[in-house]
Amino acid sequence: MSLADRIFECFKDVNMFTLKEAYKKYSDKPTETIRARIYDNLGIRFKRLAKGIYCTIESQEEKCVLLEGDGRDLSIIEDKSIDCILTDHPWLDMKSNKGGTRAFAVYDCFRYTLEDFKEKARVLKDGCFLVEVLPAENENNYEYLYQIKQYAKEAGFIYYSKVAWKKGTFVSNTGRKAKNTQDIMIFSKGKARNMRLDTKRTAQTGQPTYMSGCNGMLPTMFDVQPVPKKDRIHQSEMPVSLCEQILKFLTYEGEVVLDSFAGSGVVGEAALNIKRNCILIEILKENIEKIKQRFSNNILLHTLMEN
Repeated sequence: MSLADRIFECFKDVNMFTLKEAYKKYSDKPTETIRARIYDNLGIRFKRLAKGIYCTIESQEEKCVLLEGDGRDLSIIEDKSIDCILTDHPWLDMKSNKGGTRAFAVYDCFRYTLEDFKEKARVLKDGCFLVEVLPAENENNYEYLYQIKQYAKEAGFIYYSKVAWKKGTFVSNTGRKAKNTQDIMIFSKGKARNMRLDTKRTAQTGQPTYMSGCNGMLPTMFDVQPVPKKDRIHQSEMPVSLCEQILKFLTYEGEVVLDSFAGSGVVGEAALNIKRNCILIEILKENIEKIKQRFSNNILLHTLMEN
């Protein structure tokens, strides 16, 4: 039983509890760890009533929690607590995207390091999937895209599949080649868990039998129209239906999805639509406000820097 589960079981029969009571009950654990486990489950297992005062949540209704902070810092998230990571990091590729759909001057971009993937591996459960939305390969980014795969391998991930996202009828005519795709890169943490139904063996035994891999055969491509520019709340916003399709292949109902570079919050909306829980991390305050508007009363905002 995880520490979050133990805290929940301890206080589920009382109207409320304080952080000090939780610290005292689990005095063998660092106070920062106890507080992080509660914060990690805000809106899922715990509800904040006032500063330092919480109650448990009995409802199993799926929740989406928004955390304000740096998505490269996952220290608040418990080891092996996430069932899927789906994210589109603000990748640094100025030449390829000049004049395209990304406005790089608006937010900070970066390139992943090995430590980023080690943190992803730490929080993801064994056998579960990491999904990175990446640009199509070209002369400017092919070395970085290769480096991402190497970092993932060194961190314990196995390359599972790559599926193109064809952006419907949208075409960008910048550079030497017209663009209308991005890559959905899928890795598993170690050997992929058994999600794919083995129809032959199931028919033979009369009992459901599953093979290693995602829930069904992945398509040759995801053909989904991008969000119209007039409707976007973020420069690189993905369509809700695209995220829903991806999550249906890689997760079950009730599981927890993480998007550490939330942007528009679309992954959270998709997760709730298909009955998954979600944790969103976003660093820009203006995006935080837009995400809150997207979800109205269905999301709980918590600031990581809060004391």
